Amino acid sequence: MKLAETVTFGGSGLDRAAELRGDALALQGARLNPDARAIVMWRGKLLLSKTRPAGLVRLPLDHPILEGALDGAILLGREDGAPCFAVAIDAWEPAGQDQGQVGQFFDPSEQHHPAMPEDEVFAELRRVMTWLTPRDAELAATAKAVFEWHLSHQFCAKCGARSAVTHAGWQRTCPSCGAHHFPRTDPVVIMLITRGNSVLMGRSPGWPQGMYSLLAGFVEPGETLEAAVRREVFEEAGVHVGSVGYLASQPWPFPASLMFGCWGEATSDEITIDPLEIEDAIWVTREDMAQAFAGEHPVLMPARKGAIAHFLLENWLADRLD
Repeated sequence: MKLAETVTFGGSGLDRAAELRGDALALQGARLNPDARAIVMWRGKLLLSKTRPAGLVRLPLDHPILEGALDGAILLGREDGAPCFAVAIDAWEPAGQDQGQVGQFFDPSEQHHPAMPEDEVFAELRRVMTWLTPRDAELAATAKAVFEWHLSHQFCAKCGARSAVTHAGWQRTCPSCGAHHFPRTDPVVIMLITRGNSVLMGRSPGWPQGMYSLLAGFVEPGETLEAAVRREVFEEAGVHVGSVGYLASQPWPFPASLMFGCWGEATSDEITIDPLEIEDAIWVTREDMAQAFAGEHPVLMPARKGAIAHFLLENWLADRLD
Protein backbone atom coordinates (compact mmCIF):
# COMPACT_ATOMS: atom_id res chain seq x y z
CA MET A 1 0.00 0.00 0.00
CA LYS A 2 1.76 3.14 -1.23
CA LEU A 3 0.16 5.42 1.36
CA ALA A 4 0.87 3.05 4.28
CA GLU A 5 3.19 5.30 6.27
CA THR A 6 0.91 8.34 6.09
CA VAL A 7 -1.25 6.83 8.82
CA THR A 8 -1.24 8.72 12.16
CA PHE A 9 1.90 7.69 14.13
CA GLY A 10 3.18 6.24 10.85
CA GLY A 11 6.70 7.52 11.39
CA SER A 12 8.77 10.53 10.41
CA GLY A 13 12.23 9.11 9.86
CA LEU A 14 13.35 10.08 13.38
CA ASP A 15 17.01 9.32 14.13
CA ARG A 16 16.53 7.30 17.31
CA ALA A 17 20.26 7.45 18.23
CA ALA A 18 20.13 3.89 19.57
CA GLU A 19 23.93 3.74 19.68
CA LEU A 20 23.94 6.27 22.55
CA ARG A 21 21.63 4.33 24.89
CA GLY A 22 24.30 2.11 26.46
CA ASP A 23 27.11 4.69 26.36
CA ALA A 24 27.20 6.55 29.68
CA LEU A 25 29.68 9.19 28.49
CA ALA A 26 27.74 9.87 25.31
CA LEU A 27 24.51 10.19 27.28
CA GLN A 28 26.13 12.63 29.67
CA GLY A 29 27.32 14.65 26.69
CA ALA A 30 23.81 14.58 25.21
CA ARG A 31 22.34 15.97 28.43
CA LEU A 32 24.94 18.74 28.55
CA ASN A 33 24.38 19.72 24.93
CA PRO A 34 22.91 23.26 25.02
CA ASP A 35 20.70 22.38 22.04
CA ALA A 36 19.17 19.35 23.76
CA ARG A 37 15.41 19.53 24.27
CA ALA A 38 12.72 17.57 26.08
CA ILE A 39 9.08 16.93 25.43
CA VAL A 40 7.11 16.77 28.68
CA MET A 41 4.49 14.36 29.96
CA TRP A 42 2.23 14.46 32.99
CA ARG A 43 0.43 11.24 33.90
CA GLY A 44 0.33 10.10 30.29
CA LYS A 45 -0.64 13.47 28.80
CA LEU A 46 1.56 15.58 26.51
CA LEU A 47 2.52 19.24 26.90
CA LEU A 48 1.53 20.99 23.70
CA SER A 49 0.86 24.44 22.36
CA LYS A 50 -2.75 24.99 21.30
CA THR A 51 -1.77 27.84 19.01
CA ARG A 52 -2.39 26.52 15.51
CA PRO A 53 -0.66 24.69 14.07
CA ALA A 54 -0.67 22.90 17.42
CA GLY A 55 2.39 20.89 18.37
CA LEU A 56 4.51 19.44 21.13
CA VAL A 57 6.36 21.90 23.31
CA ARG A 58 10.12 21.34 23.46
CA LEU A 59 11.90 22.67 26.53
CA PRO A 60 15.61 23.11 27.29
CA LEU A 61 16.77 20.62 29.91
CA ASP A 62 17.41 23.38 32.46
CA HIS A 63 13.80 24.56 32.38
CA PRO A 64 12.41 24.94 35.94
CA ILE A 65 9.51 22.46 35.49
CA LEU A 66 12.00 19.68 34.71
CA GLU A 67 13.87 20.06 37.99
CA GLY A 68 14.14 16.70 39.73
CA ALA A 69 12.62 14.77 36.83
CA LEU A 70 15.59 14.31 34.49
CA ASP A 71 16.80 11.12 36.19
CA GLY A 72 13.89 9.28 34.56
CA ALA A 73 14.33 10.89 31.13
CA ILE A 74 14.02 8.74 28.00
CA LEU A 75 16.28 9.45 25.04
CA LEU A 76 13.94 9.59 22.05
CA GLY A 77 16.61 10.39 19.46
CA ARG A 78 17.99 13.38 17.60
CA GLU A 79 16.24 16.26 15.89
CA ASP A 80 18.44 18.21 13.49
CA GLY A 81 21.43 16.64 15.23
CA ALA A 82 20.36 17.71 18.73
CA PRO A 83 19.34 15.20 21.43
CA CYS A 84 15.63 14.94 22.20
CA PHE A 85 14.39 13.48 25.49
CA ALA A 86 11.02 12.74 27.05
CA VAL A 87 10.53 13.70 30.69
CA ALA A 88 7.59 12.96 32.99
CA ILE A 89 6.63 15.36 35.79
CA ASP A 90 3.98 13.13 37.37
CA ALA A 91 4.66 14.47 40.89
CA TRP A 92 3.15 17.86 39.98
CA GLU A 93 -0.37 18.38 41.36
CA PRO A 94 -2.51 20.86 39.39
CA ALA A 95 -4.60 23.20 41.52
CA GLY A 96 -8.33 22.41 41.47
CA GLN A 97 -7.90 19.27 39.39
CA ASP A 98 -11.05 17.22 38.68
CA GLN A 99 -9.68 13.70 39.18
CA GLY A 100 -12.83 12.19 37.68
CA GLN A 101 -11.80 13.19 34.15
CA VAL A 102 -8.09 12.35 34.16
CA GLY A 103 -7.40 8.93 32.73
CA GLN A 104 -10.75 8.45 31.04
CA PHE A 105 -10.85 6.66 27.67
CA PHE A 106 -11.34 10.05 26.01
CA ASP A 107 -10.12 12.61 28.54
CA PRO A 108 -11.32 16.10 27.53
CA SER A 109 -9.58 17.91 30.40
CA GLU A 110 -6.49 20.07 30.05
CA GLN A 111 -3.95 20.99 32.75
CA HIS A 112 -1.97 24.22 32.75
CA HIS A 113 1.31 24.48 34.63
CA PRO A 114 1.76 27.96 36.14
CA ALA A 115 5.31 28.16 34.82
CA MET A 116 4.14 27.83 31.22
CA PRO A 117 2.38 30.25 28.82
CA GLU A 118 -1.43 30.17 28.86
CA ASP A 119 -1.71 28.39 25.50
CA GLU A 120 0.57 25.50 26.57
CA VAL A 121 -1.32 22.71 28.33
CA PHE A 122 -1.22 18.99 29.03
CA ALA A 123 -3.72 17.13 26.84
CA GLU A 124 -4.64 13.52 26.18
CA LEU A 125 -2.88 12.17 23.09
CA ARG A 126 -5.94 10.26 21.85
CA ARG A 127 -7.81 13.60 21.64
CA VAL A 128 -5.10 15.63 19.89
CA MET A 129 -3.33 13.03 17.74
CA THR A 130 -4.73 14.39 14.47
CA TRP A 131 -3.41 17.86 15.27
CA LEU A 132 0.23 16.75 15.26
CA THR A 133 2.86 16.68 12.53
CA PRO A 134 4.33 13.26 11.68
CA ARG A 135 7.45 14.08 13.74
CA ASP A 136 5.47 15.21 16.78
CA ALA A 137 3.21 12.17 16.48
CA GLU A 138 6.18 9.79 16.41
CA LEU A 139 7.80 11.44 19.42
CA ALA A 140 4.53 11.48 21.35
CA ALA A 141 3.66 7.85 20.60
CA THR A 142 7.14 6.67 21.51
CA ALA A 143 7.27 8.59 24.77
CA LYS A 144 3.79 7.55 25.87
CA ALA A 145 4.34 3.86 25.10
CA VAL A 146 7.72 3.66 26.86
CA PHE A 147 6.58 5.56 29.96
CA GLU A 148 3.46 3.38 30.21
CA TRP A 149 5.68 0.29 29.99
CA HIS A 150 7.85 1.53 32.85
CA LEU A 151 4.78 2.15 35.01
CA SER A 152 3.49 -1.40 34.56
CA HIS A 153 6.84 -3.26 34.59
CA GLN A 154 8.65 -2.01 37.67
CA PHE A 155 9.45 -5.48 38.99
CA CYS A 156 11.56 -8.24 37.48
CA ALA A 157 9.45 -10.90 35.76
CA LYS A 158 12.13 -13.50 36.59
CA CYS A 159 12.70 -13.05 40.33
CA GLY A 160 10.23 -10.36 41.46
CA ALA A 161 12.77 -7.80 42.67
CA ARG A 162 12.34 -4.13 41.80
CA SER A 163 14.21 -3.40 38.57
CA ALA A 164 16.07 -0.23 37.60
CA VAL A 165 15.75 1.98 34.52
CA THR A 166 18.82 1.65 32.28
CA HIS A 167 19.93 2.32 28.70
CA ALA A 168 18.44 5.82 28.55
CA GLY A 169 14.99 4.50 29.41
CA TRP A 170 14.96 1.66 26.87
CA GLN A 171 15.68 -1.16 29.30
CA ARG A 172 15.06 -2.27 32.86
CA THR A 173 17.77 -4.24 34.63
CA CYS A 174 17.25 -6.36 37.72
CA PRO A 175 19.94 -5.71 40.37
CA SER A 176 19.09 -9.01 42.05
CA CYS A 177 19.32 -11.59 39.25
CA GLY A 178 20.75 -9.49 36.41
CA ALA A 179 17.82 -10.06 34.03
CA HIS A 180 17.20 -7.48 31.32
CA HIS A 181 13.71 -6.41 30.25
CA PHE A 182 12.76 -4.42 27.18
CA PRO A 183 9.71 -2.33 26.20
CA ARG A 184 6.79 -4.50 25.15
CA THR A 185 4.71 -4.06 22.01
CA ASP A 186 1.64 -6.26 21.45
CA PRO A 187 0.81 -7.24 17.84
CA VAL A 188 -2.83 -6.66 16.88
CA VAL A 189 -4.56 -7.39 13.57
CA ILE A 190 -7.28 -5.01 12.39
CA MET A 191 -9.23 -6.21 9.41
CA LEU A 192 -10.87 -4.63 6.38
CA ILE A 193 -13.10 -7.60 5.52
CA THR A 194 -15.11 -7.17 2.33
CA ARG A 195 -17.72 -9.17 0.46
CA GLY A 196 -18.74 -7.64 -2.81
CA ASN A 197 -19.60 -3.99 -2.24
CA SER A 198 -19.76 -4.19 1.56
CA VAL A 199 -17.34 -4.09 4.48
CA LEU A 200 -17.72 -5.86 7.83
CA MET A 201 -18.02 -3.49 10.81
CA GLY A 202 -18.43 -4.10 14.53
CA ARG A 203 -18.90 -2.16 17.74
CA SER A 204 -17.89 -2.63 21.35
CA PRO A 205 -20.11 -1.90 24.37
CA GLY A 206 -19.90 1.69 25.59
CA TRP A 207 -19.06 3.26 22.25
CA PRO A 208 -21.03 6.34 21.18
CA GLN A 209 -24.36 5.48 19.60
CA GLY A 210 -23.99 4.59 15.93
CA MET A 211 -20.18 4.21 16.02
CA TYR A 212 -18.80 1.15 14.26
CA SER A 213 -15.24 0.23 13.39
CA LEU A 214 -13.25 -2.59 11.83
CA LEU A 215 -12.86 -5.83 13.76
CA ALA A 216 -9.54 -6.29 15.55
CA GLY A 217 -7.80 -8.70 17.89
CA PHE A 218 -4.47 -9.72 19.39
CA VAL A 219 -2.15 -12.09 17.54
CA GLU A 220 -1.59 -15.26 19.56
CA PRO A 221 1.79 -17.01 20.07
CA GLY A 222 2.67 -19.28 17.17
CA GLU A 223 0.20 -17.57 14.84
CA THR A 224 0.72 -15.77 11.53
CA LEU A 225 -1.02 -12.49 10.77
CA GLU A 226 -3.15 -14.22 8.15
CA ALA A 227 -4.26 -16.92 10.60
CA ALA A 228 -5.01 -14.30 13.24
CA VAL A 229 -7.25 -12.40 10.79
CA ARG A 230 -9.26 -15.50 9.95
CA ARG A 231 -9.53 -16.63 13.56
CA GLU A 232 -10.54 -13.25 14.99
CA VAL A 233 -13.20 -12.57 12.35
CA PHE A 234 -14.75 -16.00 12.83
CA GLU A 235 -14.61 -15.76 16.64
CA GLU A 236 -16.18 -12.31 16.77
CA ALA A 237 -18.64 -12.40 13.87
CA GLY A 238 -18.90 -16.01 12.67
CA VAL A 239 -17.76 -14.98 9.18
CA HIS A 240 -15.32 -17.18 7.21
CA VAL A 241 -12.41 -15.43 5.48
CA GLY A 242 -10.40 -16.69 2.50
CA SER A 243 -7.64 -14.57 0.98
CA VAL A 244 -5.82 -12.23 3.39
CA GLY A 245 -3.17 -9.57 2.75
CA TYR A 246 -1.23 -6.86 4.56
CA LEU A 247 -1.92 -3.15 4.02
CA ALA A 248 -0.32 -0.90 6.64
CA SER A 249 0.76 -0.74 10.28
CA GLN A 250 0.28 1.79 13.05
CA PRO A 251 1.98 2.10 16.44
CA TRP A 252 -0.87 2.54 18.91
CA PRO A 253 0.37 3.73 22.32
CA PHE A 254 -2.85 2.98 24.26
CA PRO A 255 -0.97 1.44 25.99
CA ALA A 256 1.47 -0.30 23.60
CA SER A 257 0.27 -2.11 20.47
CA LEU A 258 1.36 -2.37 16.88
CA MET A 259 -1.73 -2.51 14.69
CA PHE A 260 -1.35 -4.59 11.52
CA GLY A 261 -3.93 -3.40 9.03
CA CYS A 262 -4.98 -6.28 6.77
CA TRP A 263 -7.55 -6.90 4.07
CA GLY A 264 -9.54 -10.08 3.79
CA GLU A 265 -12.15 -11.52 1.47
CA ALA A 266 -15.13 -13.05 3.23
CA THR A 267 -16.36 -16.39 1.89
CA SER A 268 -19.59 -16.24 3.90
CA ASP A 269 -21.87 -13.38 4.87
CA GLU A 270 -24.06 -14.70 7.69
CA ILE A 271 -23.14 -12.96 10.96
CA THR A 272 -23.20 -14.69 14.35
CA ILE A 273 -21.57 -12.47 16.97
CA ASP A 274 -19.85 -13.54 20.16
CA PRO A 275 -21.45 -11.21 22.74
CA LEU A 276 -18.40 -11.60 24.99
CA GLU A 277 -16.26 -10.07 22.23
CA ILE A 278 -18.44 -7.43 20.56
CA GLU A 279 -21.87 -5.88 20.89
CA ASP A 280 -22.86 -5.96 17.22
CA ALA A 281 -21.55 -6.54 13.70
CA ILE A 282 -23.03 -5.47 10.38
CA TRP A 283 -22.24 -5.33 6.68
CA VAL A 284 -22.02 -1.73 5.46
CA THR A 285 -22.20 -0.87 1.78
CA ARG A 286 -19.70 1.45 0.16
CA GLU A 287 -22.48 3.99 -0.40
CA ASP A 288 -23.53 3.97 3.26
CA MET A 289 -19.92 4.26 4.40
CA ALA A 290 -19.33 7.24 2.11
CA GLN A 291 -22.43 8.86 3.58
CA ALA A 292 -21.15 8.21 7.12
CA PHE A 293 -17.75 9.75 6.29
CA ALA A 294 -19.55 12.81 4.99
CA GLY A 295 -21.47 13.06 8.27
CA GLU A 296 -24.76 12.57 6.46
CA HIS A 297 -25.76 9.03 7.48
CA PRO A 298 -28.86 8.97 9.72
CA VAL A 299 -27.45 6.24 12.00
CA LEU A 300 -23.86 5.26 11.25
CA MET A 301 -20.81 7.05 12.63
CA PRO A 302 -17.39 6.27 11.11
CA ALA A 303 -14.35 5.05 13.03
CA ARG A 304 -12.46 7.75 14.93
CA LYS A 305 -10.21 9.93 12.77
CA GLY A 306 -6.57 9.19 13.45
CA ALA A 307 -7.14 5.48 14.06
CA ILE A 308 -5.94 3.02 11.43
CA ALA A 309 -9.54 1.83 10.96
CA HIS A 310 -10.51 5.28 9.68
CA PHE A 311 -7.39 5.36 7.49
CA LEU A 312 -8.13 1.97 5.89
CA LEU A 313 -11.80 2.74 5.30
CA GLU A 314 -10.99 6.13 3.81
CA ASN A 315 -8.58 4.56 1.34
CA TRP A 316 -11.02 1.73 0.57
CA LEU A 317 -13.63 4.33 -0.37
CA ALA A 318 -11.08 6.08 -2.59
CA ASP A 319 -9.88 2.81 -4.22
CA ARG A 320 -6.32 3.43 -2.97
CA LEU A 321 -5.54 0.16 -1.22
CA ASP A 322 -3.02 -1.03 -3.82
